[in-house]
Amino acid sequence: MDRTERFYRIDTLLRERGVVPIKTFLEELEISRATFRRDLEYLRDRLHAPIEWDRGARGYRLTTPAPAAPRYALPGLWLNEAEIRALLALRELLEKVHPGLLGPHVEPLVDRARELLGGGGEASSEVVRRVRILHAPRREVRSAEFGAICEALLARRRVRVVHYSRPRDETLERTLSPQRLVHYRENWYLDAWCHLRNALRSFALDCVRHAATVDEPAREIADFTLDRDLGAGYGIFAGGGRPRIAHLRFSEVQARWVADEIWHSRQEGAFDSGGRYELKVPYTDSRELVMNILKHGAEVEVLGPPALRAEVADAFRAACRLYDPRTPTTAPAPDP
Repeated sequence: MDRTERFYRIDTLLRERGVVPIKTFLEELEISRATFRRDLEYLRDRLHAPIEWDRGARGYRLTTPAPAAPRYALPGLWLNEAEIRALLALRELLEKVHPGLLGPHVEPLVDRARELLGGGGEASSEVVRRVRILHAPRREVRSAEFGAICEALLARRRVRVVHYSRPRDETLERTLSPQRLVHYRENWYLDAWCHLRNALRSFALDCVRHAATVDEPAREIADFTLDRDLGAGYGIFAGGGRPRIAHLRFSEVQARWVADEIWHSRQEGAFDSGGRYELKVPYTDSRELVMNILKHGAEVEVLGPPALRAEVADAFRAACRLYDPRTPTTAPAPDP
């Protein structure tokens, strides 16, 4: 039994039995008298436990604290010492992944965990020093907007946002019923019911310019519907329309990597007789899928459907024109 578990057991014994002799603590906890003294001192000094020795009853009891005394409460999570250290390390790693975004929201829990460990920052700092995190390109989310959306999401309230659409280059005010947060490829998205469009949508949080909770209940969407409408196809642009199947064939060399990758939960993949890897992936919106196909260059061929094959071919041809010296980079001068 580690120290955190002992704290809970001491608290339980005091609440159940009223007065508890020291012998009972030593037998129940299977610890020495010195260890019990240290635990008792910690509970009193750090967690403000109102534990006093009752001379007449020859045991310890919980007393009623003075009105101005600090509040005594054990943590609401049942965590052992190893789990608390892991929590502290996770918090520091999260700060390295996205500085300032989640820290303010978990800080009270982290402070309480540090109290339980008597400081305990050494182990978590060592984890951070020994783990190197290299970031893919990401877009920054403002903490105020993130906090407002989280508050509305967990309170099951609507949220009014000012949202910028990059494809249309326009800014609109929308009222959303938030359903779930999604962290995808280093960026944050919100799956929500859009009351402007009367449909489910995914919104990039870095495009939210302002967010405020609305005092109106959020519209609830079943998890099945969310998964069906927003998880049917490939990537973050998954919703909308009937899924189609992209059929890709990777070269023998590229197959050594792609065969171990998960592109979608319902993908199908197999090697052909030549050692090439054929991958079938459902998609509804081709934008992100095309980008990921293009990064493999000549190591991948789109076998179908024809519309996707043509879209990728057009993108490759457009890229090649940028590097073709015969392609004019400026408009020709008008005739005199």
